[in-house]
Amino acid sequence: MAAIRKEPIPAPTVDINAPESGFEAGQREIAVFAGGCFWGVQSVFQRVKGVDSTVVGYSGGAAETANYRAVCGDTTGHAEALEITFDPSVVTYGTLLRIFFSVVHDPTQLNRQGGDIGTSYRSAIFYTDDQQREVAQAYIHQLDAAHVYPSPIVTQVVPLIAFYRGEDYHQDYAMKNPTNPYLQVCDIPKIAALQQQFPTLFTDYTR
Repeated sequence: MAAIRKEPIPAPTVDINAPESGFEAGQREIAVFAGGCFWGVQSVFQRVKGVDSTVVGYSGGAAETANYRAVCGDTTGHAEALEITFDPSVVTYGTLLRIFFSVVHDPTQLNRQGGDIGTSYRSAIFYTDDQQREVAQAYIHQLDAAHVYPSPIVTQVVPLIAFYRGEDYHQDYAMKNPTNPYLQVCDIPKIAALQQQFPTLFTDYTR
């Protein structure tokens, strides 16, 4: 995996802003991202102000194969994914994407993140509506045009057909297993990077 950046990437020039988009007071939105092992993706986003809840699971395949054993076989079409419920008046969809690309993973690695190899570890944005699709596609184009990364972004931007909740033991895994060697190497540094790069959005997480 590429070294975690010390500075966040540029903010998106196209975003979904709550007042202009007609969000009602108290309305919540859903974002679904895949960026390698879902333990690390969750450990970052559950510490972002404006995020109400996060759930690890699977997206991209069928209901009957939405389980860890099957997905590990890398033939289901599923990616390990995270469903994020957030308050768009506190944190925008574009800001979540900025964190996703800055801290969570390396979007230039195809079907892998570091030592985790396979399509289940692919980089993907599962959009819920046309606004999310437009913002995601515009942001990828913006980052590629600015050569923010040394290689082109390979993140898929695909419609969310379904999200399937993962097994209970995977939920809050990083919080439950802080001394796990894999987490210490691959995921805990992402939490520190979030706090460093986005200090005004960082919040402590407790179950």
